[in-house]
Amino acid sequence: MRLTTLTGHRVPQSPLKLMHRVYKYVLPEVARELEQHRVFALRIPDAELRTQALSSMDSKKFHCQGGGVYAAANLEHRHVLIPLIVALQTISDYLDNLCDRSTSLDPNDFRLLHQSMLDAVNPEAQLQDYYAFRDEKDDGGYLHHLVRTCQIHVAQLPSYGSVQQHVIELVTLYGDLQVYKHIRKELREEHLFAWWEQHRGNYPNLKWNEFAAASGSTLGMFMLFLAASEPCLSTQDAAAIKNIYFPHVCGLHILLDYLIDQEEDQVGGDLNFCNYYDNDSLLVERLGTIVNRAREDVKQLPASRFHRLIIEGLLALYLSDPKVRHQADVRNVSRRLMKNSPLTRLFFLINSIWIRKQQA
Repeated sequence: MRLTTLTGHRVPQSPLKLMHRVYKYVLPEVARELEQHRVFALRIPDAELRTQALSSMDSKKFHCQGGGVYAAANLEHRHVLIPLIVALQTISDYLDNLCDRSTSLDPNDFRLLHQSMLDAVNPEAQLQDYYAFRDEKDDGGYLHHLVRTCQIHVAQLPSYGSVQQHVIELVTLYGDLQVYKHIRKELREEHLFAWWEQHRGNYPNLKWNEFAAASGSTLGMFMLFLAASEPCLSTQDAAAIKNIYFPHVCGLHILLDYLIDQEEDQVGGDLNFCNYYDNDSLLVERLGTIVNRAREDVKQLPASRFHRLIIEGLLALYLSDPKVRHQADVRNVSRRLMKNSPLTRLFFLINSIWIRKQQA
């Protein structure tokens, strides 16, 4: 299918142009959005909810920065895209903290918490009591504030009606994953396997853990927001864009995230999808296959070089993370993935290291 929108005339397609926009517009505006949410989070009455809200912004800020890169492709709409991406990613990171370090193992609790993400991408949805199944309840309106921020901004996207069903599909998969991976340890794999059985027919080339990883990515949602910032996006193009990003671009994103978190997840007793490969060689082989398929998929998009930059940037961002240095197995995998790296990836690697040093 030939995409007829996202013509790409404004989209940066070289590393230098992209990083110029990132430094000049994206990083400062993401920082401003996060600071506004931080001010709200500091006023959360419940100590545990306040701790997790602030911790999620401190330790996962780079998620918002990475998501904000999509706004660099349409600067005229960055006043909508950046607040939307930052608010939805902040909800995701906050809920991840609540579930990862939870005082609860109740799947109903996790399901209701993640209903907030579904409501956030539906401008008509009514706000709910998302804490009804947990002891900690009083967030001073913080989660409602984030949901309403998303609702206000998705309503301003010219073609949101064309992408909404696909955004909801991805958010639903995301919520399913978060429920099944955070319930009691002895039930996690059973529920994840049953969930995979419902979907495996659509993804014959994936392993179950790769589908689960893809479901944990927000990049497909952000790409659909970007697409919806263009007027007259057709429903056919919206469906094509979703299928271009999910599962390979999304799967690469989260598998890299799990790759560098293996030691941390082992200490915390958290499920890690990179641990389901028989050995490092198979892990490298499967990651390499997913990288190549992601590259092929994005060739179908107008301004495809921008999306290729996203893929190379993901590899650089995660493989330059300080966590890599402290895990011998991960260092070995990273070296093998970076072997014969294209100059673009090396460029982003240098920039990722520099950004981390500036923030430190």
